[in-house]
Amino acid sequence: MATTSSAPLPPKRNDGPAWMPSLLKDAFAAGVLAALLALPMLGFRLVDSAQGLSLDYRFSWVGIAFAAVFAGRLAISLARNAWDGRRRPMRERGTEESHGLRLRKLAGWLMVAAALLLPWTPIADRNLIDKATLLLIYVMLGWGLNVVVGLAGLLDLGYVAFYAVGAYSYALLSQNFGLSFWLCLPLAGAFAATFGMLLGFPVLRLRGDYLAIVTLGFGEIVRVVLLNWQVVTGGPNGLSGIQRPSFFGLPFLAAVPGKTTFHEFFGLPFSPDHRILFLYYLILILALATNLFTLRIRRLPIGRAWEALREDETACRSLGINPTKTKLSAFATGAMFAGFAGSFFATRQGFISPESFTFLESAIILAIVVLGGLGSQIGIVLSAFLLVGLPEWFRELQQYRMLAFGGAMVLIMLWRPRGLLSSREPTVRLGKTPKAPEPMPAGEGATP
Repeated sequence: MATTSSAPLPPKRNDGPAWMPSLLKDAFAAGVLAALLALPMLGFRLVDSAQGLSLDYRFSWVGIAFAAVFAGRLAISLARNAWDGRRRPMRERGTEESHGLRLRKLAGWLMVAAALLLPWTPIADRNLIDKATLLLIYVMLGWGLNVVVGLAGLLDLGYVAFYAVGAYSYALLSQNFGLSFWLCLPLAGAFAATFGMLLGFPVLRLRGDYLAIVTLGFGEIVRVVLLNWQVVTGGPNGLSGIQRPSFFGLPFLAAVPGKTTFHEFFGLPFSPDHRILFLYYLILILALATNLFTLRIRRLPIGRAWEALREDETACRSLGINPTKTKLSAFATGAMFAGFAGSFFATRQGFISPESFTFLESAIILAIVVLGGLGSQIGIVLSAFLLVGLPEWFRELQQYRMLAFGGAMVLIMLWRPRGLLSSREPTVRLGKTPKAPEPMPAGEGATP
């Protein structure tokens, strides 16, 4: 009679992680694809000699491309698996996210303090302040586009059109009607917001790729109109001699007949750096106002409607939210901030032309928003510094800007698909769930 043993089976031998072969196969496939792409571009070369053109082979370059992509893909995959393995359970993650929010708030205040003190540091010079001013323009544009893309979830590839409307509105109003910068600034924002609403009407029923195509076409239409309407916009020659800003009527000039200048009013020696400092602090105030407005409006009903529209338009309709008004308000609000930035750009440059508002500018602003994280204010600052600040500070990186865009997008999609700082503070915080009352023991009046 056979007997069965209840002894447990010996454990299976585990020589390594089960996911390692799949990572190696994935990295090998990526390396082979890179080698196939590099073969026609790097593997062959035409050599000119006395006998004529001859074909030279450089298969070693193809091998280098394979090895680089294989090693990079494997390293990224291993890092992602290690990161996923160290994640804490969901109940412990809430405390970690709360701590991260406090750190981001602290980092935000430190950034504001650093921006305020930058012109007074020993390393500050006119060139540094001018580049920081340009960086703040892109930060403000990124925060404005974040309202449309990050909060409302509407992909806009023609955002530079509102930027151009603001710049040309200020230039034409100041030249033809003699209005000052402080009067033209709100008017430029209003004109840009109007164009935002005009764009919003044709795209009310479009989503996703179709919305992106229409907004891209709108941006090109505005650029072509500026290029060909020479009577008003100056055509390809642009507009020059744009009025410079003044400190509430005090010009930043050495002397003006019959008028008090800035340095005379405050009893300071004349310096051309006064205008540079004023422009820097002016764009800093405009950018901080944009940030504060975005943070505040997120907590209002319209901000919550934007986020509801971003998550699910069908559910948004079922909740009684009007998608038409929600989309139009998002386009108008984002365009208004682009108009403000455009008017500042015009008064800073003193000259504008259609070449300053090409599709590349829209691509840069959208890349800043996506790279930083949709809805993340601090993330936009970091990505603007990476995509705009570094190429400006290191001129030799200018020719590699588009290569950096592509590489950054690929890496961010692999490593952090939702952006550098994707997590953000929730709009509404729910209180703690009350505990259920314990049942009373039998014999003390409890109902059986």
